[in-house]
Order: sequence, then structure tokens, then C-alpha cells
Amino acid sequence: MLDSLNIKNLVVVQDLDIDFKSGMTVITGETGAGKSIIVQALDMISGGRSDASLVRNGATKAEISASFIIEPDSNVLSYLESQDLENDLECILRRVILLDGKSRSYVNGRKVPLSVLRETGSFLIDTHGQNEHQLLLKASHHRTLLDDYAGSQKLCNKVNDIFNKYQKVKDKLFNLKNNNSLLSAQKDLLIHQLDELHQAELSKEELNSIEDEYKASKNSSQIIEKISKLLSALNDENGANNILIEGESILNQSKEIDSRLDSIRALIASAQLQVQEGIYDLTDYLSRISNQEDYSAQLEQRINLFHDLGRKHNCQIIELVDIQNSLESKLSALDNSNETLDHLNEELTKIEIDYFNQSEALSAKRQIASKSLSKEVTTLMQNLGMPGSEIIFKMIDLEKEVKPNGAEDINIYVKTNAGQDFKPLNKVASGGELSRISLALSVSGSNTELTPSVVFDEVDVGISGSVAEIVGQMLKKLSKHYQIICVTHLAQVAAQGKEHLKVQKTQKNEMTFTDVILLNKDQRADEIARILGGINISEKTRIAAEEMISSSS
Repeated sequence: MLDSLNIKNLVVVQDLDIDFKSGMTVITGETGAGKSIIVQALDMISGGRSDASLVRNGATKAEISASFIIEPDSNVLSYLESQDLENDLECILRRVILLDGKSRSYVNGRKVPLSVLRETGSFLIDTHGQNEHQLLLKASHHRTLLDDYAGSQKLCNKVNDIFNKYQKVKDKLFNLKNNNSLLSAQKDLLIHQLDELHQAELSKEELNSIEDEYKASKNSSQIIEKISKLLSALNDENGANNILIEGESILNQSKEIDSRLDSIRALIASAQLQVQEGIYDLTDYLSRISNQEDYSAQLEQRINLFHDLGRKHNCQIIELVDIQNSLESKLSALDNSNETLDHLNEELTKIEIDYFNQSEALSAKRQIASKSLSKEVTTLMQNLGMPGSEIIFKMIDLEKEVKPNGAEDINIYVKTNAGQDFKPLNKVASGGELSRISLALSVSGSNTELTPSVVFDEVDVGISGSVAEIVGQMLKKLSKHYQIICVTHLAQVAAQGKEHLKVQKTQKNEMTFTDVILLNKDQRADEIARILGGINISEKTRIAAEEMISSSS
């Protein structure tokens, strides 16, 4: 349960400490005193929206912290342990709002993302606001109410995850099918391009050497003449090769006289071997180029073919083999498009089966809960001064297809008087009736929530007289199972509280301050008398207030 709340520099609050007890705590005060700030602080500490305008004038930041006492086997403790945030049986939430609108979140002294603060807060506190009756006019909220009561929101989220997965696969299929005609044209082009490349019989070796071969072939007669002269100079009787052979022989004989000549002999021998290798290679080259003397026209035709292909594919001729490999890969991918379609269709079928299995389970939970919730809320509505009224959570089956939030629409239908037909809530209920229905739903919803603290923020708007007393008794009964914090403007509700806090506004040095006072017995009677009778409290009004407090205890 909520143990304490500290608010600093939030709107008109400078520094406020509030201690809370178990049971039902009522909060009252003049209009504009700042009651809503307490509810707003509790909302923000559990992950609600924040805004830079909430920072008190003259302050650099607003800060809210709340301390909760938690049970050993509670869901929140399990969650905190999973996040390494546990702190024995205490949980401290803290929120800091900066002037630039940004905020920082802390759980048990550790900085956390807002999502973690929100998740932690969802286990600790449940707020029912005075504007909830406006949400009742939205059909989407009807489903949320039923799923919260049924405990099926997680299953609904799972169904929506499957739906999102289904949509992604369906979109892929749609795009693939729509591109079929385009893919066919692409395939025809690829086949044509590959035919040209295959007919050219490309190879890396030829592409790398053909231009050099062409130049050599084109100038073969000139090269043959020069190479022939060089071979003569190297290999004739008086050529370099024979001179080196003779030189090595002389030095080989001379080293016997002077061993220092051996290193020179080795150099001459090595030079002779190099010259001999050169003669062999030149002879081989001369033999090959002599055979290509009339090959230049054929090479020229081949080079022209390669350059034409290079221009078509916007590449150098040495890149043509890579282009061919790339086109073959693309064609293979296109050939596999039918296979991909089959695979996606199979995947879609599996997702559909999973969706319908999960949505059927969701529908079953909702069906059971709708009967229970309808009966419970109907009883509460009749107790709240709406005799003969009834409410049903109507489940309207949709066509058998994959849709978000399950296989049915959920709408609230009511009849406000006996003998009438059920009609959609927004077509029947008046403002006062809507408030009572909202309150009944809030009380019913709280019975299903496992949060230890429940906040009711003026949910009794539009209610008065004997019905107001019933509302107070209803909330008091609820406080046997939950810690109830109730902001109210009704004396009949305030009289039911175990603890009574009064919010008051003061001005000092042209600054506005909000304080919260824990009322004693006499102060409480005065406050309830004020609510009953206004500024001037008569003795009869005070006696009536004391009687209300006494009868509620």
C-alpha cells in the first residue's frame, strides 16, 4: 500500500509530505485548493504524462516521490526482482520533471526508463478519474474495461502481436504478387543479357590479356625483327651467352690459383643462367607471336565485341565476368519468386491458425467475464439509485478474418428503466446516469485489480442525496480489501473515511501555497459541516455532520 507521498515544486505545492494509512482516506477542500494536484502527482509517479508547465514558478524542477509497502508474495516484488530493483518489502518511486519538459524516473534509487516506472506503478496503484465517464462514450474503452476485468489484456496483446505478424507477411505477399508483371519483364531482359554474355564465352584470363595480345599481334613483324636480332646477339658463336660460358670456365680454372676468384665465378655463372633462361623465353615468345602474325583481325573483332558489351553494362571489359555472375544470381532469385510465394502462403496459413486459436481462447475468457461483469455492475447501478436499470457487455462476432483485438467487437448496452429495450450506452444515458455507471464500473474494476491502492478522483460527480451515502458505503466496503484514496466533494462520502485529509490554499508574499492537513475529530466535523452548509456553519449543520460521522463508524 501507499505509505507516504512527497511533492516538491509541483504547480502551487512547494514542499508537501503526506502519510497514508490503510483503509479509506478521503481528501476534501475548496474548489481550486489543489486536490487534483495530489491525484496528478500519484498519476505521474506511476508513469503518467508530465509537462514543464507543472514546475512551480521560480523552481528549476519538480520532484515527486512515493513510498509503498509491498507484500512478500506480490506481483510487484516478482517484477522488481526480475529487473534487479528489489529493496526488501519497500518500493520507492521517484519522478523528476525538468524545465525543458524532460523527466527522470527512479525505482528504489536507481534510474530507470519511464516504461519501467510505469510498469512498476501499474502493480501498485490504480486511478479512476472523474473524466472516465467520457471514456465510456468510446467503444474501444468498452473492450479495455472487459479485458481488465477478465484479466485477458495480455492475451489480447498476444493476439495483436500475431495480427501484426500476419499483416507483415500479407504485405510481402501483396507486393510480390503486384510485382509479377514487372518481374516477368525483368526476367526477359536478364535472359537476353545473359545470352549475349554466354555467347561471348568470357573468361577472366582472356579479358585480362587480350588487349596486350592484340597490340603484339598488330605489331608482330616489328617485334619479330627486334627479338631475332636480340637472340642473335645473345646466342651466336660470339654472343653474350658463349662469352659468359667461356668466362666461367676461365675463372673456374683460375680459382685453383687464387680462391678469391670463386665468388666472381659464381656471379658469372649466375649471369649465364639468367641469359640462358632469357634466350629460352624469347625463343618461345618468338615462336608464339610468329603464329599470330595473321591473328590481329580476329583479335580486333573480339576486342570490339567486349567493348560493346562493356558499354551496354556500363563497365570495363575486365568486369564483364563479374557482371555475368551478378545477372545469373538475379535471374536465379527471380526463378525462386514462385517458391517464395508458396513459402509465404504457407507461413500465412500457419499464422492464421495460431491467430484463430488464440482469439478463440480470448473470446472464451471475455464471454465468461462479460456475464459476471454485467451482473455485478447492474447490481451496483440499482444500488446507486437506478432501479430497473441493467447493463450488458455485448460481444458482436466479426467475420472470420484476422483483425486486431480479437474476433469480436465489444459494446456496452444499457436500459435505464424497467421495460425498456437495451440500447448503446451513448444513445441512452444522461450525464448523471453516466456518472453512476462509471462509478459502478470503477468499483467493479477495482475488485479485479491486484493493485493494493485504488484512487477515486471525484468519481461521485453528479450524485447527491441518499445515493451519495450509498457511494460512500460502497467505497468503505471496498476499503476492507484495498487502500482507498478518495477525492470527494460530497459530505456523505467524506463521512465514511477512516482518515480525512483537507487540502487548503494560502497566500504569502504574493505567492500561493497548498498544504494538506490531517483532520482530528472536531476538525473533521467542521469540514463536513462546511461541505454541507457552506461558509457560515450553523449549529444544526455541525450536529448533522457529527451524526453522519458517527453513523458511518
